[in-house]
Amino acid sequence: MSEISVLVPSYNHAPFIERTLKSIFAQTLKPKKLIVIDDGSKDESVEIIERVLSNSPFETEFIRRENRGLSATLNEGFEKTSGEFFAYLGSDDVWLPAFLEEQISLLKNRPNAVLAFSHAFLIDENDSIIDCTNNWTDFADGDVLPFLLSGQVFSSPGVAYRREFLRKHKWNENSILEDYELYLKLSGEGDFARNEKVLSGWRQHGSNVSGDFPKMLGEWLAAQDRNFEKLNLSRGELDKIQTELEFDSVASFIRGGYKRKAVKLFLENLSGAKSAAQIAKMLVRLAIPKKIFQINRERKKQASIKKYGKF
Repeated sequence: MSEISVLVPSYNHAPFIERTLKSIFAQTLKPKKLIVIDDGSKDESVEIIERVLSNSPFETEFIRRENRGLSATLNEGFEKTSGEFFAYLGSDDVWLPAFLEEQISLLKNRPNAVLAFSHAFLIDENDSIIDCTNNWTDFADGDVLPFLLSGQVFSSPGVAYRREFLRKHKWNENSILEDYELYLKLSGEGDFARNEKVLSGWRQHGSNVSGDFPKMLGEWLAAQDRNFEKLNLSRGELDKIQTELEFDSVASFIRGGYKRKAVKLFLENLSGAKSAAQIAKMLVRLAIPKKIFQINRERKKQASIKKYGKF
């Protein structure tokens, strides 16, 4: 039995929750306990969870209640767990069998690390692998605050935490992005240990906040402002970082189809450009029709499916 407890916050993911739970059952390192909290689902999630948990190979607890939001569910679940380590898995995401074993081993070998994170495959509603986070960046290892402030954020299915730090810094229940603000707070407590392996499947579908880039950018900036005094930066330094982040984000706005907002962001944050070449490149992007980006995105998606297949 391991020293890690696992939480699954469930909400309206009836088509995916069985696979999520079975991926936890299949772990090569079994958790001490699995808690599932259904946050007021309106679909068949509860019935599926009850059926699947009846065959769990380890201790489980199932809580069904009214909707309170993801961050409140994470905080509630954390308080009901014990052990040295903690991880949660969204009810539409999936762990590969070695996830817990890999991440707990990494944390034990890195005593100064507050969490361990890894790469993830992006999977669609049909379990097709449409991308992988290792195609975006290698991410940082150790001190990740500069990268978090620049918008480089790893996916939550790849994270395992050392519990003692979560006791000090819990999820902000008023935050739209549940993990980003927590990462900012935890970055001041110690290292973030990077596992370069792909250990999870991160589900992408219509309800993901990650698909709404303007909302994501707004929350990044708001979380940075809320935690300004903990970032060990002057206000002027953070303002400069945020202007650079907003300018860099123009490209993501364009890719997401937010052309009008991209133009506004471009004009308001020209001082955040690192060079004249970057400005020129962004102007070229702004001139490209939306249809071209859609075609290119679909081409990359199909190439990924051909390369990786099903998860």
